[in-house]
Amino acid sequence: LSEPQQIKSLVKIICSSTQNTELISVSAGIPQMAIVTNIDTACGEIEKDLKNVYKSKHLRKKMKDFSSAVGIPMNCICPVKNYSDELEIDDDVDSLILSALRLMIHFGDDFIEDM
Repeated sequence: LSEPQQIKSLVKIICSSTQNTELISVSAGIPQMAIVTNIDTACGEIEKDLKNVYKSKHLRKKMKDFSSAVGIPMNCICPVKNYSDELEIDDDVDSLILSALRLMIHFGDDFIEDM
């Protein structure tokens, strides 16, 4: 298989697995969220300036497609950039990671309170 075909196959497997997990977690009342990583490689606009993450139409479309495919609402999908090439800490990268962590903690607190 060519690389694009392999990627499409992998996306189908992930979506299928995610949908199965979603059915189980929704029935148990477990909140769902997704973390989209490597956002800088998905869009040159973000690679130039990470502060454009919420302005990127390309990333928004990718996130909407993912949201539709797996049923996780857009406000539960967190874009983050991995520390892969950086040698020093970057506040913009940390900000996205901490926002995702904050959402996870919020969902966890709500889940525990509702038990």
